Amino acid sequence: MPKRTALPARFVRFTEEYPDVAFAYEKMGTAVHGAGPLTHRERLLVKVALAVGARLEGGAHAQVRKALEIGITGDELRHVSLLAIPTIGFPASMAAMSWIDDVARAKSKRKRKARR
Repeated sequence: MPKRTALPARFVRFTEEYPDVAFAYEKMGTAVHGAGPLTHRERLLVKVALAVGARLEGGAHAQVRKALEIGITGDELRHVSLLAIPTIGFPASMAAMSWIDDVARAKSKRKRKARR
């Protein structure tokens, strides 16, 4: 399994304040991921698309981070944003592309720092 980046502070605080709810949330996530025939890669691309379509910036950031961690490329993720144009419109698609770039750039910076 790829090394996970740090979780957002708000999510960490949530898990500390409401451990039973966080456990149930994680358990549900595990169950829905295992409930169908899609591969892990396909599920992550779908989750990016869902976050983009719902215009959930934080959700898109989270799913993009997970996608990059398993080797889905920035170009593949930007293609998801392009595919959204006819469905959710150009401005929303461009917002999604900026969210993808936010995370991809941050990951690149971390990689460069780690090499030093």
